[in-house]
Amino acid sequence: MDGLSRRNALKASGALGALGALAMVTPARAEPWTWSPDGSVAGSGTGADPLTVWDAEADPVVAGLLDRGEVPAVNALLRTWTRNGQPLPAGLPTELRDFMEYARQLPQWTDHGKLGTAVEFNKKRGLYLGVLYGLASGMMSTVIPKEARAVYYSKGGHDLKDRISKTAKLGYDIGTANAYAPDGEMIVTCVKTRLVHAAVRHLLPQSPHWVHSAEEDIPISQNDIMVTWHSLPTTVMKHLTAWRVPIPAHESAAFLHSWQVCAHMLGVRDEYIPNSWADANSQAAQVLDPILMPTPEGAALADRLLRLGVNLDLAILSKPVLGAFTRFLLGDKIADGLAIPREPLWDPLLRVSWGPFIAVREGLLPVVPLAPDAYWLFDEFLRQAALIYLAELRMPISIELPQMNRDMSRPPR
Repeated sequence: MDGLSRRNALKASGALGALGALAMVTPARAEPWTWSPDGSVAGSGTGADPLTVWDAEADPVVAGLLDRGEVPAVNALLRTWTRNGQPLPAGLPTELRDFMEYARQLPQWTDHGKLGTAVEFNKKRGLYLGVLYGLASGMMSTVIPKEARAVYYSKGGHDLKDRISKTAKLGYDIGTANAYAPDGEMIVTCVKTRLVHAAVRHLLPQSPHWVHSAEEDIPISQNDIMVTWHSLPTTVMKHLTAWRVPIPAHESAAFLHSWQVCAHMLGVRDEYIPNSWADANSQAAQVLDPILMPTPEGAALADRLLRLGVNLDLAILSKPVLGAFTRFLLGDKIADGLAIPREPLWDPLLRVSWGPFIAVREGLLPVVPLAPDAYWLFDEFLRQAALIYLAELRMPISIELPQMNRDMSRPPR
C-alpha cells in the first residue's frame, strides 16, 4: 500500500484518539511561498516551495534501517560517537556510514572567524540566551501546530522531559566554545538530529492519531525545519532587540552565522537559509508568524512545560510565574489560546519593569528606576530559568533513533 492510500485508510479507520479528533486543522502557510533564494546563503536556488521538500539524502537510509530492524544495533553503536572529530564507530551499515561521513562535513562557506566571535557573544549573553531558548523558543514550539502534533504523537510526546533535554542540547552545544571544533559536539548533535527527523518522517505516517490530526502526508519538511529554526535564533534576536540589549553588529552577524551552519548541518538546503537578519525576518514573517496557533496537542505540551519549574523545586519558577512570562513573550492571544491564566501581580510587573531592569543590568541606567526587591526578583528569575534549560544537561544525553510512535494508551511523563 502506498503512503497516500495508507493515510486514507488510517483516516477512515475507527482507531482515532479523542484528542486527535478534536484537533483543529490549520493551514501550513497562509500565503504561497514567495521568499526569494536571492536572500539565502546560496544566493540562488530553484525557488521550490520547501513544504514540498524533505531530506532525499537521509530519508531512504533511515527508512531502510527501520524496515530491516537495524535501529537497536545502530543506536548502541552511535552512543559511543560523541565528539565532532571522532571516527565513526565500526560496524555501522555501509550506506549509513557513507551518509554520515558526508553529512558531518561543514559547508564550504563556514567562516571560522565568525564562529569564534559567536563564542564571545554567547559568553556575554548566556543568561539571556538560556531563558529565551528555554522559554520563548520552547513555549513557541507548542503553538507551531505541525511541530506540536509531531512531538505529541511521536515517541518524544511520551517523555517530554527527555524530549526537552535533547532539544536543549542543540542550544547548549551551539553556545559552547568548541561547538564546531573537533573536540566539540555540535556536528554530532546535528547529524543525529537529522537522522531522528528522517526516522520520524518514516514512522509518523503509520500513526492513526497523527494522520487524523495532520494536514500533511509527511512530517518535518524543509519548511517545518526552518519554522523551528526561526523559533530559535530569529526569535531570540527579536527579543534581545526589543529589550534594547546592546549588541555590536559583528557579534549579531556571528550569532546568525553559527545558526546558519546549524541549519545546513540539519540538512536544510542552502537556498532556504537566510543570508542576513533582514532576510531571516522576512522569511519568518511568511513561514512562522502567521501560523502560530494553539492546538489541543500544543496546549497539553504547554501545560507540561509550565510545570517544569515545580518539578525542579525552583521557588520563583512556579507555574503562574512561567505562565506570566510566556504571556509577556508571546502575547495575550497565544497565552489565552493556551488557557494560561492572567496574573494580577506578574503581568503588570513584567510589562512595566522588565525594560528598565534590562537597562540597569546593561549599565544603561542606574538602579534607581527599579526597587531593589524587583531587581533581585528579575535577576533571580533569569538565573533560575537558565537552570531549567540546563537542568537536564547534567547527565550525558544520547540522541537516538526512535523505533516506534507514541503509545497513546500509556500516560505521558
